[in-house]
Amino acid sequence: MNYVRPAQVAGHFYPSNPDKLRKDINLLLDVTKPKEKFENIFGIVAPHAGYVYSGKTAAYAYNLLIGKKYNTVVIISPSHSEYFPGISVFEGDAYETPLGILKVDKEFREKLETDDGIIFKGYEGHRREHALEVQLPFLQSVLKDFKIVPIVMGDQSKRNVDTLAKKLAETSDNATLIVASSDLSHFYNKTQADRLDSVVEKRLREFDYDSLQFDLENHNCEACGGGPIVALMKAANLKNVRHSMVLSRTDSGDVTGDNSEVVGYLSAVFYGD
Repeated sequence: MNYVRPAQVAGHFYPSNPDKLRKDINLLLDVTKPKEKFENIFGIVAPHAGYVYSGKTAAYAYNLLIGKKYNTVVIISPSHSEYFPGISVFEGDAYETPLGILKVDKEFREKLETDDGIIFKGYEGHRREHALEVQLPFLQSVLKDFKIVPIVMGDQSKRNVDTLAKKLAETSDNATLIVASSDLSHFYNKTQADRLDSVVEKRLREFDYDSLQFDLENHNCEACGGGPIVALMKAANLKNVRHSMVLSRTDSGDVTGDNSEVVGYLSAVFYGD
């Protein structure tokens, strides 16, 4: 392999010691056992803060994947560290975490590229991005024998969201899982955050991606990974996957006890008949 992206936020967002990391994830999974089973899971939404803050919320979604088989997992992330036009699909060979190396599905990646350059192979957005990386140890803990397609959206415009949704629908099959990485509102008090975040929750429950796109554009709600979420929902719709369930919604104040400035978190699942 020519280029393996090393872990950037191990020891910060999650433990760098593999034994401690496995133990922490297993504990999070143990306390979030699902009450329902979903047979045909097309995608999930999971938050991307440090595990101490949002790991439990994320675990509700990852628990549903235990025992499932996917050949390819597409992870769609916002870009926190750099702005660039378009959508960057990781050009390298693999991502590494303390739990091992995850190879890139290069065949899937090639099919996503667009002639107009909206979706391109590159390293833009991948160098330091935590929102994509923090999903990987969870995936390594619940799934086996899969490759990844790491995607970072530099620009979450409607045109880009629609382009990505169309390409994902064309390229994915029953052995593909899509993960949208997103937190919700940032640094409002708990009451204000709940008002904003409940809008996102409502749109996901109702599988209403058009209203979610509208609400994000008009600041009726906030989600740093709003584009990845809407792209996942639109791709699901194109694949005739139209069932959704919000699994958990929390905020950082639930952990810290400080409700003056919180960050919102949500996990959800999208599944077919």
